[in-house]
Amino acid sequence: MSDDSRPSPTTARAEARTAVVIPAAGRGVRLGPGAPKALRALNGTPMLIHAVRAMAASRAVSLVVVVAPPDGAAEVKSLLDAHALPERTDFLVVPGGAERQDSVKLGLDALPPDYDIVLVHDAARPLVPVDTVDAVIEAVRDGAPAVVPALPLADTVKEVEPAAVAGDPEPVVATPARARLRAVQTPQGFDRATLVRAHEAVTDAVTDDAGMVERLGLTVVVVPGHEEAFKVTRPLDLVLAEAVLARRRLNDGF
Repeated sequence: MSDDSRPSPTTARAEARTAVVIPAAGRGVRLGPGAPKALRALNGTPMLIHAVRAMAASRAVSLVVVVAPPDGAAEVKSLLDAHALPERTDFLVVPGGAERQDSVKLGLDALPPDYDIVLVHDAARPLVPVDTVDAVIEAVRDGAPAVVPALPLADTVKEVEPAAVAGDPEPVVATPARARLRAVQTPQGFDRATLVRAHEAVTDAVTDDAGMVERLGLTVVVVPGHEEAFKVTRPLDLVLAEAVLARRRLNDGF
């Protein structure tokens, strides 16, 4: 006899709880010397706090795990305690590893068992809109094992043969069709079991977690990203981020 009281897979996925892992252990050398990139101030508030608030703005997110520099977990915990964060969301700080991949794995290991959807978000993308976060979660709930927000490219892209000496001219070897290319952002969303399996199976370096899932032979799908979800990497990006915040304050009272 079948047990009709058990939820269907579709229903179970729709009711799945969502957690976010934010790896924030990097130094951010392209922004110059000083504090780790995630702790740099943006409009007087550390970028990490902006990123945490962006994730917690989604009502589907009930836990945010921040993976701190290995020797900076106490500092990051104090930082979170000092800033107003949504009361409906739980927050956890764990020490990270030497590489981003290590830090994401440590964040995954810290998740309680009752979370079936996991987002991985760059601390250096502090301004991602909540609609983008919700779109990623919805696509995972609809059955995708891995989801990335992405934007079409505005520029033509050339594939080159890297120069043996930095600064030397590099020969172009191909011009990929721009219509088939996307610039990937975060948060990237995953079925938890899939992401855990990817981290166990893929041990060489990859540029993002979705790439690890691709290595498993599984399909990664794209949802529309947002121009304000850009990554703050260079000093000029800080200027742009400040401008976005100023516009939000003017238009929305943010």
